[in-house]
Amino acid sequence: MKTQIFSDAINNRNQIRFLYGLDEVILEPYYIIKSRSGKKFIYGRVNNSAEIKKFEYSLIANIKVFSDKRFSPRILLKS
Repeated sequence: MKTQIFSDAINNRNQIRFLYGLDEVILEPYYIIKSRSGKKFIYGRVNNSAEIKKFEYSLIANIKVFSDKRFSPRILLKS
């Protein structure tokens, strides 16, 4: 279920909001991975930040997709 929600948000470039532990996160989702141990993670840019962060699926709850808030991926190149 989470994978489908996140995949749709990534494909449509919609921002998402969710609870991660006790913190609320607003994210521009970029991609989903599965680690060698079988855990799933979503990577994205946290709102009002230039940092790309990784979030473990098992700690994510209360997902909301903002269908009216779209974004363009930002890839920062280090010199």
